[in-house]
This record gives sequence, structure tokens and C-alpha cells, in this order.
Amino acid sequence: MSDSKDREQELLDEILERTAELVRLRQSRASFTPGETMVQYAGRVHDEQEVVAAVRTMLDFWLTLGPEGLAFERELAKSLGVRTSILTNSGSSANLLVISALTSKRLGERRLLRGDEVITTAAGFPTTVAPIVQAGLVPVFVDADPVTGNVRADRLQDAFVEGKTKAVMIAHALGNPFDVGAVTDFCRAHGLWLIEDNCDALGSRYDGRLTGTFGELSTQSFYPPHHLTMGEGGAVNVVKEPLLKVLVESFRDWGRDCWCPSGVENTCGKRFDQELGELPAGYDHKYAYSHLGYNLKPLDPQAAIGRVQLGKLPGFIESRVDNWEALRRGLADLEDRVEFSLPTHATGWSESGFSWESGKPVVEPSWFGFLLLVREDCPVSRTELARGLRNRGVDTRMLFGGNLLRQPAFLDLMADAKAAGTPEPFRTVGDFEGADALMNRALFLGVYPGLTLEQREHVIASVRAVLAG
Repeated sequence: MSDSKDREQELLDEILERTAELVRLRQSRASFTPGETMVQYAGRVHDEQEVVAAVRTMLDFWLTLGPEGLAFERELAKSLGVRTSILTNSGSSANLLVISALTSKRLGERRLLRGDEVITTAAGFPTTVAPIVQAGLVPVFVDADPVTGNVRADRLQDAFVEGKTKAVMIAHALGNPFDVGAVTDFCRAHGLWLIEDNCDALGSRYDGRLTGTFGELSTQSFYPPHHLTMGEGGAVNVVKEPLLKVLVESFRDWGRDCWCPSGVENTCGKRFDQELGELPAGYDHKYAYSHLGYNLKPLDPQAAIGRVQLGKLPGFIESRVDNWEALRRGLADLEDRVEFSLPTHATGWSESGFSWESGKPVVEPSWFGFLLLVREDCPVSRTELARGLRNRGVDTRMLFGGNLLRQPAFLDLMADAKAAGTPEPFRTVGDFEGADALMNRALFLGVYPGLTLEQREHVIASVRAVLAG
């Protein structure tokens, strides 16, 4: 038996060492030719450590969420300073789970009921808003600030309706924290749930405190463009309330009432001793369902990758900030053609740093992208800039869905409701000049940690060349 175990360990060591060698060899062949090799706006950044971790887990063939997942959940929660983190298969699924959890009957008078309103912002990614509609709730849209990309916090009170408004769900745009002070004050004043879509902002800080820790719930995405990656993947962060952990896990795991992880049973000690619903007494607790849920778990090898990535997160954040600053310096004299983004509460930028609004907290973005708006009097349009950069081998992105109210899906929702004579599926408050400006004039450049100095210089030269006409 000892000889067999020794041989097993020898084979494992050899497989993992050869795996690491192969990854190093492949990555050593990477090269960049300006104008020919595309500079991506984002991408996975990894070395042999992530691949070795995934292979080791695959060799154990524990595929469904298991030991690596539990360890990653603990480590992520500790790094954020929240009660618990719950892994899921995407950031979009994380958003679906937080809204679903808040509809649970177990929350009593605070549960979200069909027809209740959730305030959000018009500019951003659709899956911040889609779960609100999917749960039978009513999103209430307010405008965005085109300089920060974030919600116009001064419009929140205008959106509030006593007895109807129950929650606020908004994202920190491109890693730039929204006005957390104003938003949390508003939610406390009216007893509203606050959900932070923190998918683009892992590591960002508002007044020294990490985003994703201010609301009752927050979400993360670990899709490759994000601050760390599991390939596909995401997480729900439960900041304080233990019951929310139980509810999120139930909706993630088919809606079951049992909280035992895969491969574990009877942690409640009552597996065959409970009476739930109209089930017969003693019905197996592992097959009792308190919610209409989903199966939204990731795989354990993904979690193994995420654990390695989490250890690299401080360096990733530092690189993102450095890349943002380098682009800002390199494009500083183009303010007559483009308007540059600023962190929330910042009043300006210089090479010595940001200047700040008096009496407001300092904001430290963990940047997801470098946002700029082409000025209306610029001879080059936003589309021409994007096309010109693409032709020079520089990839860009719009601010996701722009003004979501202009998207086909939301236009169709309203048209279908009118045709059917049913209540309007969403409500709007005020004008949407900021969201329209972001839709018509904004794009963002990459700042992800995989950018090399040569690539960064090519991006700056390309932007300058296209804007020069």
C-alpha cells in the first residue's frame, strides 16, 4: 500500500510539473506587434499556478462544488470583511439570486412582493435590472452622471413612493463607487434594502471601506474581464444577516430547504423527522423545497482557480490603477476633444492626483475600465473613434447597454404591456440626459493587469492619432 501511494504521489508531482512547464512554454511565445496584435479591452491574467490548481482538482474528479468552493467562499468573505460569500455560476446569476432571496416569505413584512418597486439607474449592464423584472417587481429608473457613470443620487428621493418602494439595486460603474453616503442615507431613512452590484468594483473603496460591504447584499462577477476570474463564475456577499445566507443558498440549490453541502447529510439532525408543507411526516429533508429555485452552482475546479486568483488580487488592483493613471497622463492634453471620467466626489485631476469636493469622502476606484466621452463639438464621433481604434488594433467597449430604456428588450416590455392592457413594467423619473450622453458619446479602454508597457503606449498613440483625424 505504501509503495502504491508513493507511486501515486510521484505521478501526481510529474503531471503537475509537466503542466506548469507547458503553460510557461506557451506563455513565453506570446508577442505583440503594434497594429497587428489586438490590444484587448480585458482578458484573463494567469500563469501556471491557476492551471496546476485546476488540474489537481480535476484529477480528484470532485467536479461539483465541494472543498475548493467552500474554501474560496471563506477566503473571499474574509478578504471583504463580510459574514459570508456564496459562489454561483456568474455575476448575472448572483444578481438573480439576491432579488429572489428578498422575495422569500421567511422575511416577513420586509419581503419583496409582486408589484413592489426597486430603484435603479438607466445606464449600465442589463442583468443588474433584469432580475427585478423577472421577479415580477417594477424597476424605477433614474438618470446617471456622465462624468462618473454612476446613479444620480440626487434623483433618488424623486423616485420614492411610500408603500411601493422597497429596495435600491445599483452598480458601481466601471469600478468607480457610486455616492455611497447619499445612497445609504436614503435607504436608512426609508427602511429600504440596498443591493450593491459590485461586479465591476472588487477592491474599490469609499471612505476607506470596501464596496460590496455597505448594503445587506452585494454581488461579484468572476467572468474573465473582471478583477479575478474563475472563467464563468460569481458570488453573492451577505454582509451581516445570517438568514439571507440560508435564502440565497436555497434559491441557488434548487430551492431546497436543506442546507447540507454536496456530499454531506443530516447536519440538522432531523433528516427524517420533520413535517413540512403537506409532505408526509419524516419525508427526506434533502428533498423538501421551500422555494422555487434554480441550480446556479459553479464547479469545484473553477473555485480552485479562483483561490489562486484571489491571492493575486492586490497586485491586480495596483496594476489597474497604474494603467488608468498612465492613460490619463498620456491623453491629458486632449480635453478639448474628450471629457474624462472622474471618481465620485472628485472635482479634477492633475499628475499629482485628484482634487476632492470639500467635506466629501475620498473614493479609491479599483478601475474596471478607462471611461471617456467624446465631446459634442469634436470632429470625430464616438463611433468613428471606436472604429478607428479597432482598425489600429485597439479594442474598446461602450458603457455596456448605454441607456437601457432605449434597448429593444425594454421597448418590447412596454409595448407588450400596452398591447395587453397590463400595468407598465417599469417606471421612469425625470430626464435621462446623462444616460443618453453615455449611450451616445462614451466608450472605455482597457486597464486590465495583462496590459504591457508597449501595449499601453500603443493605445495612447492610437487614441491620439484617431482624435487628430
